[in-house]
Amino acid sequence: MLPVRSIWNGAISFGLVSIPIKLVNATESHTISFRQIHTEDGGRIRYRKVCELEDREVTQAEIGKGYEDADGTVVPITEEDLAHLPLPTARTIDIVAFVPAERIDPLQMEHAYYLAASGAPAAKPYTLLREALKRSRKVAIAKFALRGRERLGMLRVVGDVIAMHGLLWPDEIRAPEGVAPDTEVQVRDKELDLADALMDTLGEVDLDDLHDEYREALEEVIAAKAAGGTPPETPEPAGGGKVLDLMAALEKSVRAAKESRGEPEETAGEAETAEPSGRARRTGGSRAGAKAEVTRLPGATSSRTAPKDTSGKKSTSTARKATAKKTASGSGSPKKSTSRATGGKEGSTATADGTASASSTSSRTGRNGTKKTAKKTTKTTKTTKTTKTTAKAKAVARKRTA
Repeated sequence: MLPVRSIWNGAISFGLVSIPIKLVNATESHTISFRQIHTEDGGRIRYRKVCELEDREVTQAEIGKGYEDADGTVVPITEEDLAHLPLPTARTIDIVAFVPAERIDPLQMEHAYYLAASGAPAAKPYTLLREALKRSRKVAIAKFALRGRERLGMLRVVGDVIAMHGLLWPDEIRAPEGVAPDTEVQVRDKELDLADALMDTLGEVDLDDLHDEYREALEEVIAAKAAGGTPPETPEPAGGGKVLDLMAALEKSVRAAKESRGEPEETAGEAETAEPSGRARRTGGSRAGAKAEVTRLPGATSSRTAPKDTSGKKSTSTARKATAKKTASGSGSPKKSTSRATGGKEGSTATADGTASASSTSSRTGRNGTKKTAKKTTKTTKTTKTTKTTAKAKAVARKRTA
């Protein structure tokens, strides 16, 4: 429930429309506050407001504001002076533009406030502005004065209420120079894949389920000390020490996140083939690259072990020619089909073996042909010698007859 007391009263200026409003804090702090004490006896340490001229403590009602000049002169400023500042936004939230919410950098956001309609006459224009913001899906940029200075604000709709976020001026945002790492780092795709897997495993969270664990731990310490007990010990960090291997840390984080969500843990084989970002799996890659076995056919062996036919020269030559043809037909086609079926070095060796066998058979056939030609030449030479001898004998007989 909203507190009754507002921290600022004024109006929203929406063109020529003026909407009386009250400014109410939208947030509250649950931080545990500490008091300064004297460590020896536990006595409170207080700051007393003392007037330097009179050397006495004064009450809050006697305290006002003043501006100290460079020469030390103090210029008193009253609340009346602040109420009549020559500034349009002194008591007015002046809307200057409407922009998409994406245009606002979260770094600019400060405190959040609720704007409440002040009185029944303000209900209609308040509702009009709220519905206009809803339908346009934009936020309003406004100027307003609060706590002694002009500020920038952003108006947006939260439920049925208009909320305002105080914004820093653009020149109040520091540039992030010198903050980023100055060392060049190369991030591998596998590391990004594991980071994506960790993000997907952690998933989303309901912000209402989150709470301040530091405050709860501090309350336990206070309760233990008040009861005269010993404060609880600090648990070990979840990280388990210094991270030396980024990949190992990411993989361990993914497993821990899955265990916390009750998901089954992957085995070593599944983890190796599971690619978190839709990459191609490596399953079966080693089988595809394995060597295939080659089965040798008996064509070339038969040509080498064929028995010789000693029945005659002609039959031997004919048998060898037939063997050569059989070898060529037996070692050509099957070896070639084996090479296509297997592929790789073994297939190439099989084809080379078949070719060598055919070449060996052809060389033998060539040697047999050479021997046959030599024998024919010898026979022709003998016939020529016989013819010459017969001619000489006939010539001698003729001389005798004469």
